[in-house]
Amino acid sequence: MKKSLLFTAIAFASSQSMASGFQLIEQSVSAMGSAYAGSASMASDATTVFFNPAGMSRLKGNQLSAGIHLISTSADFSNDGSYKNPLLTGNAVVPGSLTGTDDDGGTLGVVPNFYLVSEINPDLHLGLGINAPFGLATDYDSDWIGRYHAIKSEVKTIDLNPALSYRVNDRLSVGFGISAQYLKAKLTNAVDFGTVCIGSFGAVPCGGAGVVPLASDGKAEVEGDSWAFGYNLGLLYQFSEQTRLGLSYRSKISHDLDGDAEFRVPASFQGLLTFVGSSAFTATGASAEVDLPETAIISLFHQINPKWAVMGEIAWTRWSRFEELRIQFDNPAQPDSVQPENWDDSWRFSLGVNYAPNTKWTYRAGAAYDQTPVPSAKERTARIPGNSRTWLALGVGYNVSQNLSLDVGYAHLFVDNTEIDHAASTGHVLVGDYDNSVDIFSAQLSYKF
Repeated sequence: MKKSLLFTAIAFASSQSMASGFQLIEQSVSAMGSAYAGSASMASDATTVFFNPAGMSRLKGNQLSAGIHLISTSADFSNDGSYKNPLLTGNAVVPGSLTGTDDDGGTLGVVPNFYLVSEINPDLHLGLGINAPFGLATDYDSDWIGRYHAIKSEVKTIDLNPALSYRVNDRLSVGFGISAQYLKAKLTNAVDFGTVCIGSFGAVPCGGAGVVPLASDGKAEVEGDSWAFGYNLGLLYQFSEQTRLGLSYRSKISHDLDGDAEFRVPASFQGLLTFVGSSAFTATGASAEVDLPETAIISLFHQINPKWAVMGEIAWTRWSRFEELRIQFDNPAQPDSVQPENWDDSWRFSLGVNYAPNTKWTYRAGAAYDQTPVPSAKERTARIPGNSRTWLALGVGYNVSQNLSLDVGYAHLFVDNTEIDHAASTGHVLVGDYDNSVDIFSAQLSYKF
């Protein structure tokens, strides 16, 4: 019975996003129009605080930028022979033996961000960023076929990022920032207490008590939060008036989450637990250590002429840190739960172009390839069933006045064919394909004062 509690670790570990973990690159609308190519080298407004704090050296006076991104995801699952725990079928895999409906776990998410930069003198700038660099949301019906893998998943972060930049000379600027980050997670899934019962007490007493596999569902909910700290570094080098190179680094942030685990247990199974004097599946405190990975960016911006500019970027995220997730419970009847992950590092490649026909308007376009860190269908989960994806992005900037500008952007993400072949803690295996897509709608106001 204690081994059945591994489902809790799976629930918590599965909170990953559609591509590069659950990392959110949507931190600037002006950069999104070019698919974030040049995000660490363009330095055109206060959003550079996040991507490269050294870029603040290019800004004059005081500037603020406030943006919002609406992220609409589709994660439409089609079953292809999902099966229940082979131990229930004489150690035979019986495709189609797992019951339930197909479902779409996609949701509409909102990602806001705010940045402020102040020029102390021509060589020194101070900045502040408030954003959400990690996050996810998926939501399935409670009776869908993958209910033992996931029902609802929600992870939110808030990052407070004060930063400074220093212009060393006319060509070189450097930047540094500190992040105070809050993370909150809430994850739910169904639990097949019929299968748990047979694994704990055997088929005869469970059948006699009416605790039947696939017909004795309960529910689990894990919730936790944490504050943690990190830093970011940046360098901006101006080769010429037209060409500059940006290098930036955001450190890993190590969270120690504390929270609670709650269970809704069928009365028939609860009676058996009470009879044997077990305190398993009762509300308890829970904790976990989660490292949000570091990211490094190399970015190039080139102004071809007064109207045209091109940019390119390569970003690397160290998701290989995510080898396993271990959950510790306050209840001594529930031992540590360990879920292997074995993720890979991920890469992102992007190219973009800006066209400014006059001082009022700027038109942007870009493309990117965003690699998933999930190594195979067996490691992929229903909480965020993502895969590598290709970005196509468009954006427009309009200078309302000398001090006020508006940026809007749109991106569509084409997600590679996404297969899943993942076992829940109770041994039921979800097999099928996801038809995934993402649409992002964004708007930002920037003001100079």
